[in-house]
Amino acid sequence: MAYEPFAKLPGGFSNNDGTIAFYSRVNALIEPDMTILDLGAGRGAWFEDDQVSFRREVRLLKGKAKKVYATDIDQAVLENRSADECIIQNMQNIPMPNNSVDLVIADFVLEHVNEPESFSAEIERVLKFGGWFCARTPHKFNYVSLAARFVSNSSHVAMLRKAQPERKAADVFPTAYKLNTLTDIRRWFENYQDFSFLIKCDPAYYFGTKLGFQCFSFLHTILPKSMAGNIFVFLKKTQESDLQKRASPLPV
Repeated sequence: MAYEPFAKLPGGFSNNDGTIAFYSRVNALIEPDMTILDLGAGRGAWFEDDQVSFRREVRLLKGKAKKVYATDIDQAVLENRSADECIIQNMQNIPMPNNSVDLVIADFVLEHVNEPESFSAEIERVLKFGGWFCARTPHKFNYVSLAARFVSNSSHVAMLRKAQPERKAADVFPTAYKLNTLTDIRRWFENYQDFSFLIKCDPAYYFGTKLGFQCFSFLHTILPKSMAGNIFVFLKKTQESDLQKRASPLPV
């Protein structure tokens, strides 16, 4: 059985839980009349597998906004129970109308983006003026990112099975790390007010053992944020694109 370092704490989570930290800020942005897009949502593994009820409640956005859509290129998204509606998308296009979304979430998705230009253009297309793009992703020079780049994508499942025993093969995807520095974010989202920052949270990979957790916790203490941290992306769209100036809002 995998070691659970915070199982005996009240609620079963730590003071430095990255999921709670990220989604607490996302929740602070939500209004009841918003349309939310969970981009790259997959099957909603956290909704099915996370044993910490409070963390699931903070992460669950369904019921907090007018409508929550979940999209992914993997048909497993159709099994996602954390959204009001689930849609399969192709590699390039987000299946939403122009100017139709108030808040886009991409949780551990940016590291899988192969074409930042087309990805940012699609966010630009669907996001309303004044809307938010929120993402969580490991920094390009995070030790986990560096290790992943030394291992072929075809071997990621085997590697993660050891480093993160509770991770299922269905939730492992190829990585690219082309949109994983603050500079990259600013480059491809230049028409946005940028509130992004680096943060060091609890280690997610520790081979399911107490010793592994202690070792990686020590690494998090001594390494700089760029080598042990994630980027929390919070971008507010403050300029309308030419497309949106010409187009009226379309119904969702």
